[in-house]
Amino acid sequence: MRDRTRRCLMVMACAVALTPTHGHAEEGFDTEHIFGFMIGSDVGNPGEREFQSQTTGRFGKGGGTYRALEKEIEIEIVPLPNFRIELGAVASLHDITGVPDIDDRRQLNFQGASLDLRYRLLDRERAPFGLTIAAEFHGDRIDETSGAKGRMYGTDFTLAFDRELIPNFAIGALNLIYQPEWARFEVAGQSEKSSTIGAAFAGLVRVRPDVLLGGELRYFRQYEGIGLGEFSGQALFVGPTAYVQLSERSRLTLSWSMQAWGRPAGSGGNLDLVNFERHQARMVFGINF
Repeated sequence: MRDRTRRCLMVMACAVALTPTHGHAEEGFDTEHIFGFMIGSDVGNPGEREFQSQTTGRFGKGGGTYRALEKEIEIEIVPLPNFRIELGAVASLHDITGVPDIDDRRQLNFQGASLDLRYRLLDRERAPFGLTIAAEFHGDRIDETSGAKGRMYGTDFTLAFDRELIPNFAIGALNLIYQPEWARFEVAGQSEKSSTIGAAFAGLVRVRPDVLLGGELRYFRQYEGIGLGEFSGQALFVGPTAYVQLSERSRLTLSWSMQAWGRPAGSGGNLDLVNFERHQARMVFGINF
């Protein structure tokens, strides 16, 4: 695991070091896209339109081979001050062999669609911190974890806080998360309801005029039922994040996290590989148009 961790860190460092930047420092931060698995309080300026490609990988379960990739294509628009709308479509790839309680699969499918709404309540430039409320609604025909067919619906509610810690050099962020989900699987006709709550912290510093480096720490607790019923498990993820402003219109974010600690309900051990993965990675490319 340590060798894999070192390789991931080296790849991110080399990618940042070799990526050309356009060489001028911004005043302050635009936190809309600089985090990997988290979100910032900025939502863009009225009239802005963006195309975004987001690739997320999840690797490792309690046994066997587990690989799941999601490719999401998104269009973002800002029709009003402090309000952003994002529409997305997702395709998924699953390669699963010998994982306990999950059927073996090797498949590529259209997974589903999403609608992300964000409204900024407090502007960081006029208040002690920035604050945005976000709600992402998604409907899927493929379960993101197992790859099983069915009908899956869920919502990700997030309160996003951020504050500039050192002007034009360091930024910190906090996300508070609630994720209720409902699923009905096609083969067995079985229905499941679950919910997840979490808190995530991030810090980034400006190491070059258009390069930010830092890390994210995320803690999750999962429950049966959408009302936080019976406890299922918990996990703590930690890992680095890099943001590069490629040009005036384009950007790239790289993030990787490993499960540093976890525990499923009714079991010992120091990882929860029943409800969560061992490793998660994300790459996001965006461009204004």
